[in-house]
Amino acid sequence: MIRRLDPVVRSPAAGRPLCRLDAKRAIGRSGRRADCILCAAMKHDLPSPSAPQQIARPLAPEAERSLPIGAEVLSKGVHFRIWAANCRRVRVLSANGDAWSADLVHEGAGYFSGWVAEARMGMTYQLQLDGGDRLWPDPASRFQPDGPTGPSQIVDPHSYAWRDAAWQGLSIEGQVLYEMHVGTLTPEGTWAAAAEQLGELASLGVTALEVMPIAEFPGQFGWSYDGANLFAPSHLYGSPDDLRRFIDEAHRVGIGVLLDVVYNHFSSIGEQVLRPFSDHYFSRRHKSDWGAAVNFDQQHSQSVREFMLANVRLWIDEYHFDGLRIDATQNIDDESEPHILLELVRAARAAAAPRRVLVIGENEPQCAALLRGAEAGGCELDALWNDDFHHAAMVRLTGHNEAYYSDYHGSAEEFVAAARWGFLFQGQRYAWQDKPRGTPALDIAAPRFILFIQNHDQLANSARGQRVHELTSPGRLRAMTALLLLGPQTPLLFQGQEFAASTPFLYFNDCGPDDAPGVRRGRSQFLRQFPSLATADMQQRLIDPCDPTTFHRSRLDLSERQRHAESYALHRDLLKLRREDSVISEHDARGLHGATLSPHAFLLRFFNAAGDTRLLLVNFDRDLRFGSLAQPLLAPPEHARWEVLWSSESPEYGGLGTPAIDTPHGWFLPGESALLLGPAAGDNS
Repeated sequence: MIRRLDPVVRSPAAGRPLCRLDAKRAIGRSGRRADCILCAAMKHDLPSPSAPQQIARPLAPEAERSLPIGAEVLSKGVHFRIWAANCRRVRVLSANGDAWSADLVHEGAGYFSGWVAEARMGMTYQLQLDGGDRLWPDPASRFQPDGPTGPSQIVDPHSYAWRDAAWQGLSIEGQVLYEMHVGTLTPEGTWAAAAEQLGELASLGVTALEVMPIAEFPGQFGWSYDGANLFAPSHLYGSPDDLRRFIDEAHRVGIGVLLDVVYNHFSSIGEQVLRPFSDHYFSRRHKSDWGAAVNFDQQHSQSVREFMLANVRLWIDEYHFDGLRIDATQNIDDESEPHILLELVRAARAAAAPRRVLVIGENEPQCAALLRGAEAGGCELDALWNDDFHHAAMVRLTGHNEAYYSDYHGSAEEFVAAARWGFLFQGQRYAWQDKPRGTPALDIAAPRFILFIQNHDQLANSARGQRVHELTSPGRLRAMTALLLLGPQTPLLFQGQEFAASTPFLYFNDCGPDDAPGVRRGRSQFLRQFPSLATADMQQRLIDPCDPTTFHRSRLDLSERQRHAESYALHRDLLKLRREDSVISEHDARGLHGATLSPHAFLLRFFNAAGDTRLLLVNFDRDLRFGSLAQPLLAPPEHARWEVLWSSESPEYGGLGTPAIDTPHGWFLPGESALLLGPAAGDNS
């Protein structure tokens, strides 16, 4: 659980430079320009470009950095600033065959800086530490064209001509999220190819993309949760400007773009490229299951915090991302105040201003405090993923409830509770972990819970990475999809879900021969928590995450949009209802009431502020017939009768048709179906 947090963001420590964004905020407060501390401290003249470059000169006072670390293009050269607390000397060398190199000036507190007049945008460079033979990439490199351990490339983020000046950003209300992995979304696996799909996603009803991590990682394929160069988008998907063009085009068609980021650990390759610069990147107090834990609260942690906060600013300011999805927040350990999560959220908002951004968290313990304001001990996140809904849904869809599904029954009562209250576990005992799970969240607005029945983790946490439609009946899945997309919480679709993709989504990681045995072993051990996957037969059949075939099998076949038209029409029509229906579109659980009709059938009654109403009937059971039902939520408004506005049994979706539901002889609910009813004028007798 997150401790109470100081609502005030910590101010820069003595000697810590203000960057361009700090200066912008200072202007807003005082009405006049605030000098950059770094600039004010370095009032030296620029040498001519032809001067011998042996020692890098300090930054000119009229120039300002965007970020406190990394290489930045200025009018008369490139300024470099590196945190290397382990080192006494840092030298920057051209990797292009150009003759320039320079010793950086030691500022103190482990920082080295200076500018090189000969350096230009597009050139590559490396860093030499204490005169050693090995050359290293910049820890804050903006691009790694040859992979995580190769030379860094000088990037000028301000050279791109943005076209999205009218874009105002996102708020959580009304969003439909779409999780994507850029390397498998299209056959090409590039930003340029992904951009060609944006118009189709917009017409489907998607409003925001949640892009899986893109930080530079080793090998030719991966999820990038083991990213090595956190400031550099992977070269496998295109150039930094290709990414900017992708986001620019998304904004043009009305889609926001969020980035999944990992601030809870450093991967083995990340540790390899950071450890020579400073041991203080890594926590000695905290541990992580995935790599070295990040030092947010021990000696020299201020510089590590600055590193991560600068990373947030880079994605939001230089790439115009509309927010972040922060991975595994429960493993971001920080015993100092304010908590780093609060600072990350506020850094994102400050970097975007006046645009609005969303910050979404993954938090396995379901700690609702993350959603609350700092004055209440929270971290001011906009929304959290809701695993409870997913787990209950999968039990109902598949009939299996082993391992972390074991506390769920897929019952009507669970779905009514999830629709009204979000998390199912809000402090009750959770038998799987033998401890309480969650914290009270009854006051949290419905859109702040992210609901899904597929995502990258849950698809891959299986033997074959199968899509949900292969694990259940068509009718049951249509009904669950209706519940997901018509409910008041924020829905998330995973790429290809909308057209029942035949391709699996598997865990793939081209980690290299040295790490591959450990990755395979870790995968096997993780899946053993499922008794069905712990058997010798299944263990022998587990798919190798390091095999290139595993990656290629996960790529979508986009022609299935046409071949699987029934599923595509289902999602398109439900999203249109979600967006346009006068009651459903309010997404307000305060006007929602529910009741169970059988162990696996239930109703949700929606009311809007104007007094209009809708009735959603969901039946995961066989056909149900009731001569009468003593449930007032079934009663239509006075002088009205119910009519079917939408049915999952429409033949357009592959259904079997919808007979009369509310008849003079009672109610009939077709098996494995969902129906949305609205009032129509007329007598219900």
